[in-house]
Amino acid sequence: MLALFDIDGTLLSTDGAGMRAIEAAGRELFGPACHAHGVSFAGRLDPLIMRDMLANAGLAPTPDRLRAFRAAYERHMHETFREKFHGRVMPGVQSLLEQLDRVPGLTLGLLTGNFEPTGLLKVRSCGIDTARFHVSAWGDDSPHDPPERKHLPPVAVQRYRQKNGRDPRKVFIIGDTPHDVSCAKAHGHVAIAVATGKFSRAELLACGADHAFEDFSDSRAVLRCIAD
Repeated sequence: MLALFDIDGTLLSTDGAGMRAIEAAGRELFGPACHAHGVSFAGRLDPLIMRDMLANAGLAPTPDRLRAFRAAYERHMHETFREKFHGRVMPGVQSLLEQLDRVPGLTLGLLTGNFEPTGLLKVRSCGIDTARFHVSAWGDDSPHDPPERKHLPPVAVQRYRQKNGRDPRKVFIIGDTPHDVSCAKAHGHVAIAVATGKFSRAELLACGADHAFEDFSDSRAVLRCIAD
């Protein structure tokens, strides 16, 4: 079995530090018109967010611009987190992860819109051990252009297959947005949703989540969805 966690709004919150860093990078490189006003962040891929910000500035998302944007964003994130602690773990997450670590035959991973370096920076900043996540799919892992979140589950499954020599018997995708739910359902996986982000439990159930929780405080209830 494979359980894939989203990062922002699911495992943790950085109280907008990532959004501020990406906007600072955009303005630094491309001027004040490269801003995040009107850009949706929740559940979306970092490369798509950057494209939207470049569009605000009337700029095409050329490979050179995107590479420079990413490098500047990563630099701003490292500077931000070096100066001040910006992370907090969502309720029940540490206990849930510790219990899932003990489930026989279960591999934990990440499926997120973050780039790998900045995503791991956020996770480490909250005191979550990144070594427990053995199979992951990141925001720039889509093999398609334009990328979409629904492209990421097959990437994670392929990495599981390479690591274990077989496909996972079951895949759980755990997140806080309709994007997390829809990418799970697109591949027949189980969608476990949590209302610690911008969407309510009712909204997440309405868009097709198999299970939805207000938060992960009752970690045993979440565990039953995966281990039973």
